[in-house]
Amino acid sequence: MPSSVPAALMAASELTKRPVVTLGGEAVAQVKDVVLDGAGGRIAGFTLAGRGLLSGPLRKSLPWAAVHALGVDAVMIASAEALEDKSAVASSDEASGLVRGARVLTDQGVQVGTVLDVVVEAGREGRVVGVEMSSTEALGRHGRAVFLPLGDRPAMTGDTLMVPAQDTEHAVEELGELATALWRKRLAGLGTTGEERTS
Repeated sequence: MPSSVPAALMAASELTKRPVVTLGGEAVAQVKDVVLDGAGGRIAGFTLAGRGLLSGPLRKSLPWAAVHALGVDAVMIASAEALEDKSAVASSDEASGLVRGARVLTDQGVQVGTVLDVVVEAGREGRVVGVEMSSTEALGRHGRAVFLPLGDRPAMTGDTLMVPAQDTEHAVEELGELATALWRKRLAGLGTTGEERTS
């Protein structure tokens, strides 16, 4: 199913310093930080900095609702009026979770890693689709960085991300492989047994 193949994927850390550009082509800011909505499994918005080497933080932020699209080279907005007061994003009660350093535990209580970064999908939804994590011995790749695909609504409590144990089978070692892993995970979820292959 081509429609279930995810769009371009990027690490949240790579979004910092990405320009914020209006549909008219005007660069109005750059991303300072990505604020995540852990409960919703999406980007809540961005804190911003001015453009250029000497520009500091802006007193404006960009809520996700005002984003036209998240592209591989820029964050697109309709116009500069989309920018809001910094508190619109930075102090959001829902903006939390999926932070670096969070433990990744399976639903069987086994710690399989520690979050290094969050992977988001380009486009209009701003979905969190995976994490990069430092793996534990339980995953058989102790200390190696791997990418783990996530479901639609990651279960985040405090500093812990809970994942189904069977999802660890889809861990990959390169960001470029994560799109395929997500596609396989989604296909596996369509079956009654959750298995990828049918006889």
